[in-house]
Amino acid sequence: MKAVVTDCIKVLVVDDSAIVRKVLSERLDQFSDIKVVGTAPDPFVARDKIVALRPHVLTLDIEMPRMDGVTFLQRLMQVYPMPVVVLSSLTTRGSQTAVDALAAGAVEVVAKPGTSYSIHEACDDLATKIRQAACMRPVRTASSPVRTRQTTVSLSMSETTHKIIAIGASTGGVQALTSVLTAFPIDAPGTVVVQHMPAHFTCSFAERLNRECAVTVKEAQDGDWVRPGQVLLAPGGKHMTLRRSGANYLVRVQAGQPVCHQMPSVDVLFESVADYAGANAVGAILTGMGADGAEGLLAMRQSGARTVAQDEASCVVFGMPKEAIAKDAVERVASLANIPEILLHWIGN
Repeated sequence: MKAVVTDCIKVLVVDDSAIVRKVLSERLDQFSDIKVVGTAPDPFVARDKIVALRPHVLTLDIEMPRMDGVTFLQRLMQVYPMPVVVLSSLTTRGSQTAVDALAAGAVEVVAKPGTSYSIHEACDDLATKIRQAACMRPVRTASSPVRTRQTTVSLSMSETTHKIIAIGASTGGVQALTSVLTAFPIDAPGTVVVQHMPAHFTCSFAERLNRECAVTVKEAQDGDWVRPGQVLLAPGGKHMTLRRSGANYLVRVQAGQPVCHQMPSVDVLFESVADYAGANAVGAILTGMGADGAEGLLAMRQSGARTVAQDEASCVVFGMPKEAIAKDAVERVASLANIPEILLHWIGN
């Protein structure tokens, strides 16, 4: 199903808590462009209401009885793909499950209201995500096989790297990055990644990728070296930049102000890659809403780096790639399936 934006976005709220269903419905109905057409206490009721009510967007709690939200989402995306915004608690377990939901096809994640996150702020954020989700085209991808990781990398490769890969993504990026990074061999060049994601979720996402990829994936810490066979994921709520020390690269991870309304920002990473790696880097901009990364990718290309953007057909949201293409920041446009081969080919030449 491709979501269609109308004057009123029809929403189905799925949550096992009657109080949450009531509060979300009342609050969301205060927005003139959003209409809650129904609620459901569990996936079994939701299934029937999706058929009867044909909502444009589903909001989904992921911790429910009878059937958990991730299992329901996996089944839903197989038979009736639609934009789903996940509500998740800001806990370690909640973050891990939310990342699983994003990998299963959810397009956005919103923190569930808690003591430090008021219901009004949560609903304002949720309304924004619903509007964005209504414009999206969910893309279901086959699950990636778990790679068997070799345990060692040659000493010469682990001590230094002269070429790096930089990748930026946003909405739909969990699936897209999983597709790209699981295709990398164990000795792939050092890779730095920005994925727009809340602070509490990037660690869980890195751990999930690390289980599935041949390369090692970790949430970056300030001062981490960029090494072959390793992917550094920018932590949510902080910017990550590239620096150079002799023949080696390292990352700085620091708080700051949002850039393009984002922190971490793809532009911030890409511009530092242009400054410190230049022609020794290749860059990719993947699915996402907005323009973050376009200016940075242009800076990379102007510094001699080779650049690729994900094509519209394989994007959940053709926003960030479209903006980069419009700025002439992109050397090549390619389907998601072909991007890993392109990056590895370029880095080897």
